[in-house]
Amino acid sequence: MSENVNDPLGYNRRDFLKGGSYATLMTMLGGVELFAQTNAAPAGETKAPTIKIKVAVIGLGAWGREILNTLGRMPKAELPIEAEIAAICDTYKPFLKRGANAAPAAAQTEDYKTILDNKDIKAVVIATPTPGHKEIALAALKAGKHVYCEAPLAGSIEDAREIALVAKAAKHLAFQAGLQMRSDKQRLFMLPFIRTGALGKTVLARAQWHKKTSWRATSSNPEQEKALNWRLNKATSLGLIGEIGIHPIDQAGWFMNVLPTAVTGFGSINFWKDDRDVPDTIQAMLEFPGDVRMIYDATLANSFDGEYEMLYGSDAAVMMRESRAWMFKEVDSPLLGWEVYAAKLKVFNETGIALVAGASKPPPVDKQGQPIVPDPLTTTPLFYALSNFLLNAAELTKAAEDYKAAFGEDDVDGLMEELGKRRQQATVKRPAAGYLEGFQAVVTAVKANEATLTGKRIELKPEWYELK
Repeated sequence: MSENVNDPLGYNRRDFLKGGSYATLMTMLGGVELFAQTNAAPAGETKAPTIKIKVAVIGLGAWGREILNTLGRMPKAELPIEAEIAAICDTYKPFLKRGANAAPAAAQTEDYKTILDNKDIKAVVIATPTPGHKEIALAALKAGKHVYCEAPLAGSIEDAREIALVAKAAKHLAFQAGLQMRSDKQRLFMLPFIRTGALGKTVLARAQWHKKTSWRATSSNPEQEKALNWRLNKATSLGLIGEIGIHPIDQAGWFMNVLPTAVTGFGSINFWKDDRDVPDTIQAMLEFPGDVRMIYDATLANSFDGEYEMLYGSDAAVMMRESRAWMFKEVDSPLLGWEVYAAKLKVFNETGIALVAGASKPPPVDKQGQPIVPDPLTTTPLFYALSNFLLNAAELTKAAEDYKAAFGEDDVDGLMEELGKRRQQATVKRPAAGYLEGFQAVVTAVKANEATLTGKRIELKPEWYELK
C-alpha cells in the first residue's frame, strides 16, 4: 500500500496542475488564453455555513501526500465544506510518518480495515498503488463509506467492472474516480466551447508526457523495494499509458463526447536498462468516430517540452498546459459573437481575443474594492475534484439522515430510490467522474497498454464499455 519513495508521478502531476511560465510565450505566438473566472463570492454575499466531514486517506506516497495537502487547503478557499482528516494509512512506515506531517491530528494506521470500522469516518480517499485499489474500494463501499478512488480504478477490466458495479448499486454513496480533469473549472468552462463547434471540425488531438526519471525507488529491504517499484513490472502496472496517459486520453474523449474505436501502440525500453519489463518510451494512436485520431507519447528518457495536450479544429486549436489553456485561431475562422465583449490584444500582426467566463461582467471584488485573485493552490483540478467529492458525499449523508428522520429506517427501497436521484443530481451540480467514467477509462487504458506491449492495432468493441 505504498508508492515510489521518489515518486515522479506524484511530482509530475503537481507540475502539470500548477500555473506556469508559458503564458508569455503563448501570447507571443498569438495564443488567446482561455480561463474561467474565479469562483470567489462577491463582497457582501452571505457565505454558506461550513459542513465538516471526517475523511481518511489510504496510501501516502507522493500523490497521497499531495491529496492530504490539498484537503488541508479547503478552509483557505472558503468553501462550504471542510475535510476533517481523521485517519491516514500506509503499510510503509516512512510514508506514514511523512503523511503525519501534513495531518498531525489524524490517527495513524497500517491497516485500512481499522478505518472502515470507524463509524465516524464517512469518506475515504484511496491513493495506494493500482493493484491495491479493488480490495480496498470494495471493502469501503461494503462498510458504507463514500469513496474517491484514484485512476486507474484497477489494473484489469474485470476488476474495474466489479468495482463499478458495486459502486453503481450503492446508491446511497458517492463514488468518484480520480479523473480530476472532469471536475476542473478550467476544463468545464471550455467543454461547451469545444462541443458547440467553436474550433470548427475537430480533426486531430495529441498529448505528451516527457520526464527524465527512472520511476525507480531503492530500499535496503529487497521485498520492500519490489513493492515500491510496482510500476516497473507489467504484471502489476499499466505502464506509462495506463498510469499517466489515462488522464489526457479520457479528457480527449470527454471533450469530443465519444469513446475511442481502436488503438495502435508501440513501446520499448530505450534507456533504463535494468530489470524492468515496462517500456520507458511509448507511442499510441487512438482512433475516434469521424476519422479523428489522437496521438499520445510518453518517455522516461527525456524531459524536453514537458507535458501538454492539444485539440485541433478547422477554425482554431487549443493548447492545455500547466492547468492553463490558449486558443489559436485560423485567419479564415468565423466570428463567434463573444468577441464583442472580450478583451483584445495586438500580437505581431494578429489580434488575440480573450475568452473569459463572465467577461461582460465586472470581476468579483473584496471589501476594499480590490479584484479577488484566486490562490493557484486552490484552483487545481485535484482541488476541485476533492471538494466536489466531499460536497457530494456530505449532501448524500444529510439526505439519508433527513429521509430516515421523516420516514423511518425500515423503508430501505424508498431510501435507495431517493438517494439514487440525489446522487445523479449532485454530480450534475458538482461535476465528477463517476463509476462508469472510471470503468470506461480503464477499458481504454488496458487495451492501449496491450497495444504498446505488442505493437498491434486493437479494435475497441462498444460492448466492452458497457457496464453489465
